Amino acid sequence: MSGADPEVVIRLRGVTNAFGTQVVHDALDLDIRRGEVLGVVGGSGTGKSVLLRTIVGLRAPQAGSIEIFGTETVGCDEVTRAAIDRRMGVMFQDGALFSSLTVRENVEVPLRAVPGLSADVRRGLADLKISLSGLPWLAGGKYPSELSGGMRKRAGLARALALDPEIVFLDEPTAGLDPIGATGFDELIHGLSRSLGLTVFLVTHDLDTLHATCDRIAVLAEKRVLVTGTMTEMLAVDHPWVHEYFHGPRARAAQETAGQGRGAD
Repeated sequence: MSGADPEVVIRLRGVTNAFGTQVVHDALDLDIRRGEVLGVVGGSGTGKSVLLRTIVGLRAPQAGSIEIFGTETVGCDEVTRAAIDRRMGVMFQDGALFSSLTVRENVEVPLRAVPGLSADVRRGLADLKISLSGLPWLAGGKYPSELSGGMRKRAGLARALALDPEIVFLDEPTAGLDPIGATGFDELIHGLSRSLGLTVFLVTHDLDTLHATCDRIAVLAEKRVLVTGTMTEMLAVDHPWVHEYFHGPRARAAQETAGQGRGAD
């Protein structure tokens, strides 16, 4: 990426995703900057989760380029892909934990791919990540079925942090949580992003989360990234869906909450 912006850690150009004749993304462009929390929003069917899965390599786009850390990942070899994957963590909806493993064992799964780590070291690192996610230490020995929805999400985040990633992808992290649980998770994401210097790609529909955690927002509409910018810039966008989303009743309530200090440093 000669001459490219070193602060751009993920660069998408002309990305097209389709399922049969249904085109979800058509020549989509997007830059994600080092150290920012980018919130990705859009209406139902705009392919927010599809975009996340495409970037992390779980599906190949029909066309386009995806550069991560300056390396083209579309069609790259397995060794190159594995090296990039070790620098990223992913938290899927509801945590996507292995039901037959304890929380600690779930967090240890990525660590097992690291050569030279003893069982004791893996356990200690897993316990550290569990603590970072805000779970009590006793949670490490519990199975996913024994946890609340919010605790499963935190366990999924702990696993995403297992390899000390530079980029973390979060898919609807506060979906299904009560307001108190969602606020706690927003504060956790905000705090970790600042203290660890993480770049965060966050798919959400939660306006409170956008206010509390995100530096920029990317809006998916019309099969592309329609606009990117700060929350203030979103409020000035003259597009029907964007205007309704950021000026509707829920948006006004979220702005009032943000004005009261939710998610502040």
